[in-house]
Amino acid sequence: MNTPAHLVIGAAAFARPASRRMMGGALVGAMLPDLSLYVMVGVAIGVLGISPYHVFNVLYFSDAWQTVFAIDNSFILWGALLVLAMRRKVDWAIALCGSALLHIALDFPLHHDDGRPHFWPLSDWVFESPVSYWDRNHGAQWIAPIEAALVSVCAITLWLRKPGIGFSVFVLAMLAVEMWIVRQWLFFFVDG
Repeated sequence: MNTPAHLVIGAAAFARPASRRMMGGALVGAMLPDLSLYVMVGVAIGVLGISPYHVFNVLYFSDAWQTVFAIDNSFILWGALLVLAMRRKVDWAIALCGSALLHIALDFPLHHDDGRPHFWPLSDWVFESPVSYWDRNHGAQWIAPIEAALVSVCAITLWLRKPGIGFSVFVLAMLAVEMWIVRQWLFFFVDG
């Protein structure tokens, strides 16, 4: 799924408007499994001047990058952190870990050939789903609209909780970005 989708869905599942700490935890948790990708891509393209083609077709699949993705997308590690947060009864940490696990659970069935080793450190196995959230050659024309609809429902759910103007604007911005990304995936990014 797209990162803005994860942010809105994670917030709908775990954020509570009365608690800024829980909202912050849910948003941070929804972002963390993708953060390393943004940092590594940003440094590779923006700082080191490496071509996007090389970044997404070579570096992305390199052992070094896959090791980083294995750590921040591990059901095992996030699950252990969630258990710890629950045992200590730390609400924002529960929201953070729960949102990260939800992110990973939603990504797991939606990556055809660009998945991650979600069971690290127990296994380096990568599930190759028959469907993809972005690749029209693997059903994105069906998955992307479902993702957009789910994000829309979650955005409405968040607005109904009356979270305040700042968070409402943020949710609207994430919804707009999600719709733009879905449009790009479906009509411009991939040959169909």
